[in-house]
Amino acid sequence: MPFLFSQAQEKLMADVEEKVVVLSEREVQCLRWVEEGKSSWSIGVILKVSENTVNFHIKNAMRKLETGTRTQAVVKARRLCLIKDADLRLR
Repeated sequence: MPFLFSQAQEKLMADVEEKVVVLSEREVQCLRWVEEGKSSWSIGVILKVSENTVNFHIKNAMRKLETGTRTQAVVKARRLCLIKDADLRLR
């Protein structure tokens, strides 16, 4: 059983290493605010953009990260070191 786990883990790591994910600054900002528990509406107010614009950036990030939910996108972006604590800055 440990052998199968090891093989599965190696395959997952190979898949992660092969695919380079690049998120825009705005996608990172939106995911960082999602991580803080903010709604799309709240993020829009903070970033001075519409709720639809926030959803656009979050959906793009989810697509790039191949995730199905906002929470999964945040977790995967963190795991890939795409989100840093300083990413809450406003621009």
